[in-house]
Amino acid sequence: MSDEGLLGRRTEGETLDRLLTQARSGAGQVLVLRGEAGIGKTALLDQVSGRADGFRVARAAGVESESAFPYAGLHQLCVPFLDRLDHLPPPQREALATAFGMATGPRPTRFMVGLAVLTLLAEVADEQPLVCLVDDAQWLDSMSSAVLGFVARRLLAERIALVFVLREGNDYLDGLPELHVRGLDDADSRALLESVVKGPVDGRVRDRIVAEARGNPLALLELPRAWTTAELADGLDAAPLTSRIEAGFARQIDDLPADTRLLMLTAAAEPLGDATLLWQAAGLLGLGADPAAAALNTGLIEFGARVRFRHPLVRSAVYRAASVADRLKVHNALADVTNEAIDPDRRAWHRAQGTAAPDEAVAAALENTAGRAQARGGLLAAAAFLEQAAALTPEAGRRADRELAAARAKRDAGSLDASLRLLSAVEAGPPDELRSAQVEQLRGHIAFDQRRVADAAPLLFSAARRLTPFDQALARETHLEALAAEVWAGTPGTTREAPPPRTPPSALDLVLDALTTRITAGYAAAIAPMTEALNEVRALGDGTPWLFGNRAAGIIASELWDFDTRRAFAHHQVKLARDAGALVQLQFALNFLADNEILAGDPAAAQALIEEDRRIAEVTGTPPVGYAILMQAAFRGEDLSTAARTDALKTGQGRLAVFADWTLAVLHNGLGRHDQALAAAQRIPETLVYSCLVASELAEAASRTGDAKLVTEALTRSAQWVDTPWSLGIKARLRAFDGDPTGFAESIVHFEQTALRPELGRAHLLQGEWLRREGHRVEARDHLRTAHETLTACGMPAFADRAWRELQATGETARKRTAEPTDELTAQEYQIAKLAKEGFSNPEIGTRLFLSPRTVEWHLRKVFGKVGVTSRRQLRDAEF
Repeated sequence: MSDEGLLGRRTEGETLDRLLTQARSGAGQVLVLRGEAGIGKTALLDQVSGRADGFRVARAAGVESESAFPYAGLHQLCVPFLDRLDHLPPPQREALATAFGMATGPRPTRFMVGLAVLTLLAEVADEQPLVCLVDDAQWLDSMSSAVLGFVARRLLAERIALVFVLREGNDYLDGLPELHVRGLDDADSRALLESVVKGPVDGRVRDRIVAEARGNPLALLELPRAWTTAELADGLDAAPLTSRIEAGFARQIDDLPADTRLLMLTAAAEPLGDATLLWQAAGLLGLGADPAAAALNTGLIEFGARVRFRHPLVRSAVYRAASVADRLKVHNALADVTNEAIDPDRRAWHRAQGTAAPDEAVAAALENTAGRAQARGGLLAAAAFLEQAAALTPEAGRRADRELAAARAKRDAGSLDASLRLLSAVEAGPPDELRSAQVEQLRGHIAFDQRRVADAAPLLFSAARRLTPFDQALARETHLEALAAEVWAGTPGTTREAPPPRTPPSALDLVLDALTTRITAGYAAAIAPMTEALNEVRALGDGTPWLFGNRAAGIIASELWDFDTRRAFAHHQVKLARDAGALVQLQFALNFLADNEILAGDPAAAQALIEEDRRIAEVTGTPPVGYAILMQAAFRGEDLSTAARTDALKTGQGRLAVFADWTLAVLHNGLGRHDQALAAAQRIPETLVYSCLVASELAEAASRTGDAKLVTEALTRSAQWVDTPWSLGIKARLRAFDGDPTGFAESIVHFEQTALRPELGRAHLLQGEWLRREGHRVEARDHLRTAHETLTACGMPAFADRAWRELQATGETARKRTAEPTDELTAQEYQIAKLAKEGFSNPEIGTRLFLSPRTVEWHLRKVFGKVGVTSRRQLRDAEF
């Protein structure tokens, strides 16, 4: 790309030229041009557009006043392609149509909207390479930013180039490839200055302009127009450069006729640049016959089918220079000419901007706008509209209710600190017992989201008690959440009285009663109520609430040693959290599912879930949940748990500390450090789930360190467990450690009936170790070989090495299994290969993994090469 016409931009031009070349060849490209206002980023975008030979070009731009409207920027980009909407798979088509307000449907998630946009753009690019240019991305609405960030991270095999211009931070776009656009050097600055200043210029004045502009092209173009020679010679004030440029634009506007200034203000207040609306509003305002002529003469604005300002700083200068009275008058005129049937949200917004005093009608219209934004998936936009509605609400109680609704929307969107700030405003409102209880409940939810689980429980218990007179069902649910929060804090109490149950009891009532019985009366007494509760929850199917008492149903499934139900709950929780667009809650659900995938011996699937948790954490600012990461590391033979345990104890996360001890016991048993494994296992108190899970680790470590009494005690405690293939496998193992070696073989039989491949691999390892010690070398080899292969595939190298060392001791001479091509599959490649093996098509795989069909095909070609096959049919029979 030539830098002709753009002084000093050869390096940037070459970078953008390579971007287009690579995109044209089928390697999707993304670039963020970052730099201060006026530095020349938009000029570079224009140059990309001009040089995109053979490309279809789509453009969009963020507008500061548009940032309240969900998907506004995205709609700009996609509108030329919406005639292809019917080509999308039905779930994607429904999501995108709902997001754009073209249809009414279930609230779409940003993930499904993102996939729809990716599929739409990929289809366009199949016919002709596509370059998408997004200017002023710092002003995009949050949903457009989130979706475009999602799309940008998935452009692998598409003939698409996506270029953003960004003045300042945008959390959704941070981390993308970036080019920082810097100022021109002094020589290029002088050349640019000379190109716009007619006639001779005093050398001192020229040097002053160059020094003040600091290489900023817009400043070099505008400062000579905005200040007199005397002012430039005297030097400018110390205000930021952007402010000085904006002030310069304001000076150029000051001397215009009043009608012209009001027309320009109307254009600045109408973010769409809709010329029809502008002239209709101008008529209502009674402007003169031709107020545009003087504006056109300034060169600051263009009137056509769309109204355009020369630079976004001109728009902001016009708007900020206007009086409050003129702004109110203009927004009201724009509201009057905006069709309420076609665009009620923009009309409500203009009316709100034109209202200085509280007005219930305007507030109610904004509340309705918030509801529509929420239905389209714009939680943060809904919160902003509700906040604005609250500010315009005359009655104090109603104002507090709207602030509380805004706080809920912010919490659901992951803006936890902002939600807490709003709750402080709610509490400053008039006394209301129900609203106060709801505030306390929301504070408890946020405390849990922020990992302050010890703080969450008392808030939720108090909220449950206070909610009882108003909503018994909600009170019971809140009490269950409080009880589960105590479990996660590691401090389950015994004296809390739950709100009275309903008749007949619901699934939630049964879960609450079962969990209470388990905590207060012990395991054996809770088997019957836990079984009844789990059966009732299973019967709900897709109607199961995803959170359900902070995953209390998952706890009960674990207590009853029902891995299949536990895993099914985890899948369902992820789906419901995605559908709700609740990012922080989705992190917990992803972690729970990753935990199950690790137990099932699918490390690639677990890694993909952990990575998604991390990506969400980067966007929301909340930390990754952490449990699955510790478990994954322990299975790999890495110690992340020691430091995590210390931090958990400091922050009151008792459950995490217990989990860390359990993973330390697993880690040290795998590494053969049985004394350390025993110490970690003995630290775990009688607690839900982990006092059962640790029994096997404790018994193995104790048997290897000669503490037979501890093994016998563990076996005795296991007698009360409900019998399932999982628990029977562990019981048989405990019996073997206690002196009955037939338990090792029996354990294998039980684990073969489960999806718990790591436990099956360990069962073969223990049987092989015992057989070798007894002198049955040939028989031992079969078990040890199976153990080594299984544990390697499950991502457990330390345990696999134990099996290999035992194999060598039997006289095994075969080469140790090392990383083969199939082991090199990435987490995403593994997921794609697994789904393809199960018979899913490329579009179906793309829908599940949020990838375009072309990208799925690109990954599959790599999978075929690594696995050593050439077709899907061969892949179905391949091992990986």
